[in-house]
Amino acid sequence: MLEKTNVKVLDKVVVRFSGDSGDGMQLAGNIFTNVSAGVGNQVSTFPDYPAEIRAPQGSLSGVSGFQVSVGRGVHTPGDQCDVLVAMNPAALKQNVRFLKPGGVIIVDVDSFTENDLKKAQFKTLDPIAELGLEGFQIMETPVTSMTKAALEGRGMDNKSVLKCRNIFALGVVCWLFDRDINAAKRHLNKKFAKKPAVAEANSLVLDAGYNFGHNTHASVSTYRIETEDPRPGIYTDINGNTATAWGLIMASEKSGRPLFLGSYPITPATDILHELAKRKDLGVKACQMEDEIAGVCSAIGASFAGNLAVTSTSGPGLALKSEGIGLAVIAELPLVVIDVQRGGPSTGLPTKTEQTDLMQALYGRNGESPVAVVAPASPTDCFTMAFEACRIAIEHMTPVILLSDAFIGNGSSAWRIPEADEFPAIKPNYLPSDIDKTSWKPYQRDAETLVRYWAIPGTEGLQHRLGGLEKDCVTSAISTDPANHEKMVNLRREKIARIANNIPELTVQGNADADTILVGWGGTYGHLMTATDQLCATGHDVAFAHFRYINPLPKNALEVLSRYKNIIVAELNTGMFADYLQAKIPGKTIKRINKIQGQPFLVKEIVDSVIDLTK
Repeated sequence: MLEKTNVKVLDKVVVRFSGDSGDGMQLAGNIFTNVSAGVGNQVSTFPDYPAEIRAPQGSLSGVSGFQVSVGRGVHTPGDQCDVLVAMNPAALKQNVRFLKPGGVIIVDVDSFTENDLKKAQFKTLDPIAELGLEGFQIMETPVTSMTKAALEGRGMDNKSVLKCRNIFALGVVCWLFDRDINAAKRHLNKKFAKKPAVAEANSLVLDAGYNFGHNTHASVSTYRIETEDPRPGIYTDINGNTATAWGLIMASEKSGRPLFLGSYPITPATDILHELAKRKDLGVKACQMEDEIAGVCSAIGASFAGNLAVTSTSGPGLALKSEGIGLAVIAELPLVVIDVQRGGPSTGLPTKTEQTDLMQALYGRNGESPVAVVAPASPTDCFTMAFEACRIAIEHMTPVILLSDAFIGNGSSAWRIPEADEFPAIKPNYLPSDIDKTSWKPYQRDAETLVRYWAIPGTEGLQHRLGGLEKDCVTSAISTDPANHEKMVNLRREKIARIANNIPELTVQGNADADTILVGWGGTYGHLMTATDQLCATGHDVAFAHFRYINPLPKNALEVLSRYKNIIVAELNTGMFADYLQAKIPGKTIKRINKIQGQPFLVKEIVDSVIDLTK
């Protein structure tokens, strides 16, 4: 007699791990993501941290989540999940709304005590009935007790044993999706390389979870996930902050300038500082400064000294750095400012994502202080756009603000590690050898790009001073002449505008011949691209244009947008990019889709809004 099985074959699947902030959901989710990327799946993740640092254990406000979509054609972590792992009642209550109808719920029944239910504000002792979960596939799993059983006799204290519960849950999920637990063990061994006893304990618990799932295989659906036919190469799972750090290192290599980072720790940008601090082997100098102002000022000094200079922050820090950035603007020094955007104002929601720093990046300095602004579209694109920010900064002698965000900074995707020759050389605008050094002045410029020449201190015959006071456009001496000031303001403005000659033109995806174009920028790309595909597939033809270069815009951007009857801009703010475009295309009425909830878009929100706006 054949065993009864229920195997679903899917192009992609979504899993959400949830529990207390100390339950290790991020680790379990990351290992599952890495294992899936290793078998050829595309991946997209959304770590959903609680905003409170230490919320009461078992409370609704302390729930931490990690959602990952794996499979084929993956651009987002998914609107809803196929499988929800809930390590306690609070996690179940907070996250069940993300579960697809008929989905699988894996719960640690050992944690569903009367006291735990009370902490999660359940009114009854039957959470399944209270939440109306009768239509779901519920896998009641004694995670805590089976973890203890797997580690019995190993001399571990109770606290250490309980820290392994997340790996038991990971074992069950690995069984559910036919993942190789040996690959998961390799990640555990790497994670706990300095603690072999901990690695061994987690390996035992992983086996126990996998075997538990195998022994109950007929009770819930299992899944087979289709894989991509990937381009040959070495693949890894990478988050946006790490990709940003690596892009900076590549830019240092390609420019021949040593990399310096001066930064102050701030959520969610701190991982960039952490990653670069580990790269002394590559000649990186990473300095943790005493505050945000010191961070930017140290980077400006490093830039003057000839370094590829970077400072990283989030919205509150960008505000504090504004006067320093103005100094780099008037001194015309290359500087990369990385802003991993989060909720605001003030300290805001430090773990939540928004796109609300755009106007600050474009205009948030005193006087006329134009800078280049770029924005990566995905976790892996953080590598490319960090490289591009450095290229623009060095080749055009200007500060560049890179607008990442918490969603793509903390989120991850499968990434093919590029070869060095896939990225161009970065060419600093050094003083040409045919210019007489005795007549050279610091604000002497290239006639075509208007970029001033970079004189590295210590170069014989190129002694000079820079500062925050206006300089004469010819002599480079301090000047208070009104006409000269206006000329210098216009020169700096035009220099930024001419960067458009050195960036890619805007491309259109979806149905380019449609009447409607959906527009986005930065980290919303995956959701908007997926919404475009769904709209076109259901007969609602739309074009799609996504901006990674904000200031200046691509040369053809306004001409492309002007072709369409309906222009709809979707962004995680009140309409900043829409306002920016509206000022440049006054003859068009730009429609808007806005969300300011500290959460990324849902694809369904975009689809429904586009249909509503084009009726």
